[in-house]
Amino acid sequence: MGIRLIKISAVYFAIGVCLGLYMSMTHVFTFTPVHVHINLLGWTALTLAGILYHLFPHIAETKTAKAHFWLHNIGLPAMMIGLAFVVSGYEAFIPLTALGGTLVTLAVLVFAWNVLKNLKQV
Repeated sequence: MGIRLIKISAVYFAIGVCLGLYMSMTHVFTFTPVHVHINLLGWTALTLAGILYHLFPHIAETKTAKAHFWLHNIGLPAMMIGLAFVVSGYEAFIPLTALGGTLVTLAVLVFAWNVLKNLKQV
C-alpha cells in the first residue's frame, strides 16, 4: 500500500509541475487552484501517507487504509477535473468539485482515524 501511494503521488507531482509550467509559459494562471491542490493533496499528502504506510505496515493492512486509498484516489481526480471546469467558467461542475472534495475530506479523516487508532509505540 505504501509504495503504491508513493508511486501515485509521483504521478500527481508530474501533473502538478506540468500544469505549473504551462501556466508560467502562457502567463495564464486560471488553473492555480488546481495546480496547488494537485501538489498538496496529490503529491505531498499521498507521499507522506505512503511513507507512513511503508514504515508501519500494520496500519496499511487495515480496512480503513484501503478506504483511505480509494476515497482519496477517486475524490481527488473528480475534484480536480470539476475545479478545472469551474475556474474556466462552467458552474455546472460545482457539484462534481464538491463531491470530490467531500470524498477527499472523508479520506483524510479515515486516514487520521487509522493513524490515531492503530499506530502504537513499540
